[in-house]
Amino acid sequence: MKQKQMKGVCLLIAGILFLLLFFSFSGIEKTKLLDTDGRNFEKAEVTNVISGNLSNSGSGKQTVELKLLSGDHKGKIIQATSSQSYLFGAKCKKGMKVIAIINESKGELLASVYSVNRGPMVWLMAAVFVAIVVAVGGRKGISSILSLVFTMLCIFFIFLPMIYKGISPILAAVLVVAFTTVVTMCMVDGITKKSVAAMLGTIIGVVFSGAFALIFGQVTSITGYNVSDIENLVYVGEMTDIKIGELLFAGILIASLGAVMDVGMSIASTLNELKEQNPQMMLKELFQSGMNVGRDMMGTMTNTLILAFTGGSINTLVFIFAYNYEYQQVINMYSVGIEIMQGLSSSLGVIMAVPVTSWIAAFLYSKNQK
Repeated sequence: MKQKQMKGVCLLIAGILFLLLFFSFSGIEKTKLLDTDGRNFEKAEVTNVISGNLSNSGSGKQTVELKLLSGDHKGKIIQATSSQSYLFGAKCKKGMKVIAIINESKGELLASVYSVNRGPMVWLMAAVFVAIVVAVGGRKGISSILSLVFTMLCIFFIFLPMIYKGISPILAAVLVVAFTTVVTMCMVDGITKKSVAAMLGTIIGVVFSGAFALIFGQVTSITGYNVSDIENLVYVGEMTDIKIGELLFAGILIASLGAVMDVGMSIASTLNELKEQNPQMMLKELFQSGMNVGRDMMGTMTNTLILAFTGGSINTLVFIFAYNYEYQQVINMYSVGIEIMQGLSSSLGVIMAVPVTSWIAAFLYSKNQK
């Protein structure tokens, strides 16, 4: 069978499997956690600023006039309040597009400004990103975008419904990681020795990452219940079948996937190129070359992951530095321990993907060689 045909068959099977999983976990009747009857978020335009007492920093409260641009009351002009803060509301000006919270009760409308309508700009920036990826990567760039979209669909329409129905988040994460890895590699390179080596190296590397995270949590007494917003999560867990305690570790599996996949494909691709340039290279030589390339990648990729998790906890680091926390206080903080666990686990996944992918690729490329 030709390579294009194999790729097409693989994607067809993946599409059928995705649809089967999608319909298996669709139609979930969600437990009502909050009464939102009569409340809607609608697009609106500020037609007039009636009054306001904003401070120099922009915080305060305004009374504005809005023209609704969506919903059952589209075109209607209503009065609303806008409580400007760092997280909610907006500093309204005439002509500004905003999102309004509309509460309807007994035919009466009560409205408040939720935020600036930033949706169109978010999609515009996403479109710019896609255009740059396609311009630089060509067909490979298109495949990368499609694989990214597929991964996000799997997370939102397979992973989340699975854990909502009570399936272990760790098991669901492993299944989604394996599924998306196979489809991504197939989209980028088809079914080849290179893609198979990258697939297996990625999946095994991510499993190592999850296993290390579980061991780290056990020996340091860190569980999935030591995260921020745990009170809200516990309430969700009590009202649904979601296993809250496993969410932290499932998140680590998903977070490490991108970096591990990058290493897996890079090593498999490098060894494939070496084999094509020098068909006489044996398994041992190919494996050693993969290890040499992988060692160079380990330093940069590990730094990338550690810095990514550090950047995500920069607010905590600022507090630690500004308030001059003591060492014993810092090292025993749950938030610090979780960030260290995430960084080390993801980095270990990258490190373990190097020898695994190198050996699998070297074995496959030299399989028919005496």
